[in-house]
Amino acid sequence: MSDMQQAISEDQWRRAELIWDYHQMGHEMAPVDVAIGLGSHDLGVAATAAGLYRTGLFPVLVFTGGNSATTRSRFPRGEAVHFREHALELGVPDDAILVEPDAANTGQNITFARELLTAHGLTPKTVLLVSKPYMERRSFATACKLWPEVEILCASEPLELDDYLKSIGDEKLVLDMLVGDLQRVIEYPKLGFAIVQDVPEDVRDAYESLVRDGFTSRLIAP
Repeated sequence: MSDMQQAISEDQWRRAELIWDYHQMGHEMAPVDVAIGLGSHDLGVAATAAGLYRTGLFPVLVFTGGNSATTRSRFPRGEAVHFREHALELGVPDDAILVEPDAANTGQNITFARELLTAHGLTPKTVLLVSKPYMERRSFATACKLWPEVEILCASEPLELDDYLKSIGDEKLVLDMLVGDLQRVIEYPKLGFAIVQDVPEDVRDAYESLVRDGFTSRLIAP
């Protein structure tokens, strides 16, 4: 492990990698009617969406997201607005991008993006969700619940956990986020926010172990 990771034990790192791999859906890319870039602190979402657009996978790209406590200083004009600007810099034409600037959570990302597409006369049958690597499964489960009539594919920046950790620069925060998103995958179906996802026993054990070890800052209250 690199010096950055020395604060994390070998066992914790192995468990984090299990969760990291679980969060990613492993979908094979195919042409879709539209792609939706989900707002976050991670500008890699916009770069990944732009790269996929340039391969010809889809004709329309929606960026969705307002601001949160973790993105307000980084993206003062809103996540979707900054993502659009980055995509333009990377060669995506302006007339291929739609911006939804208000969503404050994943459910709103899906709902508001769908409403925006409808307002533009677009009713896609296939949708590609582009997100942070550890958010693929939760975004998939959310979209399947809220938009069941479309086929959902997921994509993210192709990074290993080690490389993603280096890009963020805070190993504790990264593990907290992995644990927090897995908790949401487990709990949100009970609240009607998402469809149920099978969680393998080794992944659930890894989650419970990291919670016991204190990687809890991103957990929601029970």
